Amino acid sequence: MAEALLITVCFSPAPRQVFECTVQMPPGGTVAQAVLLARQQTGWPAAWDEANSQSLTPGIWGRKAGWNTSLRSGDRVELYRALRVDPKVARRERFSRQGARRAGLFAQKRPGAAQGY
Repeated sequence: MAEALLITVCFSPAPRQVFECTVQMPPGGTVAQAVLLARQQTGWPAAWDEANSQSLTPGIWGRKAGWNTSLRSGDRVELYRALRVDPKVARRERFSRQGARRAGLFAQKRPGAAQGY
């Protein structure tokens, strides 16, 4: 008889909030089945029901995966929300607000150091 799979499901419903649980499932289980079992756990955010959960992008150990991807014991299923702001645009805006002198690699020079160090 094959052993049951131990899968960790991680999800961040909002910034600085993390829900993480471990579910036990039969061999040959998929990402969708693991998320279904995780939604039944206490602590799962009520606002993220089945319809909202399907709008998330699943991944295994930081790599995108499909909902029908089969799992192995010890896998970490992660659910990703859509980005609200493009990270490149956000960095560009932060840099323009800070100014070139206060940000970047050479922002804090040692007294008496050569230019660029």
